[in-house]
Amino acid sequence: MTNDRVARDDIAAIINAVRERRPLVHAFSAAVTAPIVADGLLAAGARPMMTDTATEAPTVTDAADALLINVGCLSSDAAAGIRPTLRAAQRAAIPWILDPAAIGRAPVRTPLARELLTLGPAAVRGNGSEVLALADGGPGGSGADSTVSAQSADGAARQLADRYHCVLAVSGAVDVITDGAQTVHIASGLPMLTRVIGTGCLLGALTAACVAVAPHTSAFGAVLAATALLTVASERCGGRGPGSFRIALLDALYESNPSDISKEVSLRWA
Repeated sequence: MTNDRVARDDIAAIINAVRERRPLVHAFSAAVTAPIVADGLLAAGARPMMTDTATEAPTVTDAADALLINVGCLSSDAAAGIRPTLRAAQRAAIPWILDPAAIGRAPVRTPLARELLTLGPAAVRGNGSEVLALADGGPGGSGADSTVSAQSADGAARQLADRYHCVLAVSGAVDVITDGAQTVHIASGLPMLTRVIGTGCLLGALTAACVAVAPHTSAFGAVLAATALLTVASERCGGRGPGSFRIALLDALYESNPSDISKEVSLRWA
């Protein structure tokens, strides 16, 4: 089990590295969530790139430091661009993150996400329903919303992490992060995160940014850092409605001190 002090030191160091190195994240993201993904990456210190066509995305991804594939981006152009872009990233040894958005009932994105899972993502980030659908063919959630808690998917996440040698991050009221050998629950964050479209997609993008700057052996710490950053930043935006919360969240991502994030995040080792 990772020592708690070591984990907190990793969180601070990785968030700081994102700000110093400004990694370029090539993000396949749904049109409805792309604005908050791009704005959130910039606020956190990273840089977004969102080309998703088969004619351009595989070429430009060579310039990226990490790739995010969110299967919610299934326009015909983006769907055609995913596989060749992923192959280009793999040739260039660029780490990539899978976000299995809204899988379960969806007849195209569900088998696509299961296929992509076998191709070596550094991390997978989804809600409880999405992770269960990845693991055992569960029905998924209600649209993009989970119908189960993250903790209900704890066992499935551990199995997937162990089988595919990656880190699983399950978002919920209490987040679950596991690499199969070690598991931590993060009890930070405000419920208002679920009332603003795209915060889950943003977490996937922040995960990609953190993985880009972390040592290859520290994907677990990178996923911890991204989750800590978003959840603790959200706690600084309380007492607002969804519109002002979105703006305040971007400001909090920009203003948050990495050391404070590492101290304030609630880590519970399981």
